[in-house]
Amino acid sequence: MTWNTIVVGYDETGPAKRALERATELARLSRAKLVVTSVAPALVGMAASRGLGPFDPADSPEEHQEELAEARRFLLDKGVTAEFELAVGQPGHTIVDVAARHAADLIVVGTREPGFFEWLLGGSVSQSVSRHARCDGLVVH
Repeated sequence: MTWNTIVVGYDETGPAKRALERATELARLSRAKLVVTSVAPALVGMAASRGLGPFDPADSPEEHQEELAEARRFLLDKGVTAEFELAVGQPGHTIVDVAARHAADLIVVGTREPGFFEWLLGGSVSQSVSRHARCDGLVVH
């Protein structure tokens, strides 16, 4: 199977790094464009600013810009055409939205056990992407 556009959700976690590696391999084999997105969760920042929970600096847009810079460095010599997009929102839904805007054929995300906050908000990013995506999805373990 070949794809024209592959979207990968990226942060600096191990599962996301494996997802980026797999998406890069698939993009290279398919000669597809790769769109790397890092999503700063809007709800976490809003809740913390209202004193409703702890604020994690890793969820700031600046931190996500750094994540995209890391992805750019990783892809530098991989022979893949890539775009990088910072987004803000609920990560699973936002990755699906990015994929729709780019008419992606495939979404690649990593997976891990959801933490309490993720569970409370309705599950993991990979579960959300698999439920809402209008294109193929690959969950990298």
